Amino acid sequence: MNEALHSIAYKDSQGFITGHFTAMAGPCEVIIETSDHALAEQVTQAVANEAWRIESTFSRYRTDNIIYYINNADGKPVEVDAETARLLDFADLCFEVSDGMFDITSGVLGKIWKFDGSSNVPALKEINKLLPKIGWNKVSWANPKLQMPAGMALDFGGIGKEYAVDSAATLARAITDCPVLINFGGDIVATAPPVSREHWLIGIEPLALGQNKIPPKVALKHGGVATSGDSKRFLQYKGKVLSHVLNPKTGWPVTDAPASVTVLANNCTQAGMLSTLAMLQGQGAEEFLESQQVEHWIQRR
Repeated sequence: MNEALHSIAYKDSQGFITGHFTAMAGPCEVIIETSDHALAEQVTQAVANEAWRIESTFSRYRTDNIIYYINNADGKPVEVDAETARLLDFADLCFEVSDGMFDITSGVLGKIWKFDGSSNVPALKEINKLLPKIGWNKVSWANPKLQMPAGMALDFGGIGKEYAVDSAATLARAITDCPVLINFGGDIVATAPPVSREHWLIGIEPLALGQNKIPPKVALKHGGVATSGDSKRFLQYKGKVLSHVLNPKTGWPVTDAPASVTVLANNCTQAGMLSTLAMLQGQGAEEFLESQQVEHWIQRR
């Protein structure tokens, strides 16, 4: 284990102890309403260990985990463990309810789309070359066996962080009744409202290029919050900002997608699924979330 990458820093302020660490390519924090440093460290260490465990288990960048074995099976069936099976079942559900727009085989598009704020859009022939390698409907999944055509690849990036937050929150609840807020790069869970104030106040990141001066804030008592948007990852093309949310059927960014969608739900996995599905709806994002009857915030340019 790399000690520099797996270190935790603590800060004590106004009755809250916050643990900071890095996981899943971004900053993470655990805020515990307590003055008990030993308890705060126990909770934070458990949360961080779970984040690092899930990252190493499901990262597509490693060569020693189940994702690597699936993506390099060359068309042969692979038997998966129960945790991987639960994620595959969830991905299958997302694919069905989104009419194929939420597709964990579309990660291959990341090879050619680099959302770095530039105007570098891949050539049409590059996109068309990858489209045949996309399509969850081409994968045979019957728990516990998965068989995928050679050349295709799975990527849990669209659901992994939200799943990790919820899993870490379950561990935190088992350790303490103290209110805990877990934030993995904007994917958030609160185990309970703070005792010293009415709610946790969550800031939503400003839009790319600073179009909104004062982004909205979310009052969170318990449950999960997730945001899909382009505050950091976008392209500028023909006078427009292109979102990093890609349409797996065309290989291009979703047309008329909101700049940002934030959803409050019972847990972070549900919030993340709904915010992503709303982004994939493009112009219909508002109508979709109204139909889901969840609290939400949509920012458009």
